[in-house]
Amino acid sequence: MIYAAIDNFYLSDDQLKNSPSRKDGIDEATETTLRIYGCDLIQEGGILLKLPQAVMATGQVLFHRFYCKKSFMKFHVKKVAASCVWLASKLEESPRKARQVLIIFHRMECRRENLPTEHLDIGSKKYAELKMELSRTERHILKEMGFICHVEHPHKFISNYLATLGTPPELRQEAWNLANDSLRTTLCVRFKSEVVACGVVYAAARRFQVPLPENPPWWKAFDAEKSGIDEVCKVLAHLYSLPKALYIPVCKDGEFTFSNRSLDSQSKAAVKELPPTSPQAKNGTDATRATPQPADIELGGSKGESGKSTSKEPQLKGTDLEVRQTREELPPKSKYDHGTEATGGKSREREDRDRDRERDRERGKTRDRDRGRDSDRERDREDSDRDKARDRSYRPKDRTKDSGHSDRSRHHSSRDRDYRGSYSSREDRHRHH
Repeated sequence: MIYAAIDNFYLSDDQLKNSPSRKDGIDEATETTLRIYGCDLIQEGGILLKLPQAVMATGQVLFHRFYCKKSFMKFHVKKVAASCVWLASKLEESPRKARQVLIIFHRMECRRENLPTEHLDIGSKKYAELKMELSRTERHILKEMGFICHVEHPHKFISNYLATLGTPPELRQEAWNLANDSLRTTLCVRFKSEVVACGVVYAAARRFQVPLPENPPWWKAFDAEKSGIDEVCKVLAHLYSLPKALYIPVCKDGEFTFSNRSLDSQSKAAVKELPPTSPQAKNGTDATRATPQPADIELGGSKGESGKSTSKEPQLKGTDLEVRQTREELPPKSKYDHGTEATGGKSREREDRDRDRERDRERGKTRDRDRGRDSDRERDREDSDRDKARDRSYRPKDRTKDSGHSDRSRHHSSRDRDYRGSYSSREDRHRHH
């Protein structure tokens, strides 16, 4: 049933004892260890992703709320931890890509389980499966939360409470650290943030031996109870007494890994030795018997030559016998020899091609030279023809000039003759008169 209230996810001790994991047969110690392990993954992953502390706190609260409704046996703890980090980064407005989250959790898994550090290929099938599982688990978390993911942390109350009580500044950092450690426990689903804040303040004051006002009691000013504060301190003390949390495989859906370890294990399991009675093993042995070894082939050939070949084969002449002996004496060619022969043939072909190209270039150059010579000759011929044509054009002009001069001289001579004749005739007349 989904309620409209924002901050309503609080459970009693009886409800926590009857959690889905307990119903599936998981004891209290194993459930506590897996909760601490998942919160450690969320905290370390948020630090590597350079997320603020509010994102990691929100992710851990979502992690505890989800496993209050679902069992560790049905949902893998690593998968849920990665999805809580991805969802909390979007809720606190510091989003990270799914690729970044998967790469970080893959690296953490390799480091924690002493696996060889290998790169997570983004284009691989494994990455596509991880991305699909990440988004699918996020949808499961949202469905169980009823899409009401509002979280109120005790961190925002600590500064106000300490400023009101007038405590020294070093007490603030200690209370902040205790508030971060309290997120690994189920205090966030049992008590309100104000009660948890009062509990961490009280524990920090007891550690630094700072007296707090008791008349009237200081916790009543912050709407808290002494029983709640004592329970918070008790849970934190129990947390610090536990060893480092390690992963315990309890999920019935199989082992989930961010690395390729599962693929390697499947391949190793598939390639197992078959029993000798199986038909595949028999077929394999028959095939090995049917396929002769290279040493056996050579021995068989030598035996045939010594026994049967002398009687059936015709006698060879001297040259043919020498050629066959040389062929038999040569060792069999290996793959490397064939490769070298192939490369040698290719190099020869390249040399022949280069030679043909050089010949074609030389021929082209000679053709160009011949063409240049022919063009020079044609140019000389054209120049000579032009000179001849010019000479021919100049000759009639000279002739016309010469003819004009002769005509003029003739004209002048006739004039002189007429003038002289007229003058002589005048003298004769004058004499006659």
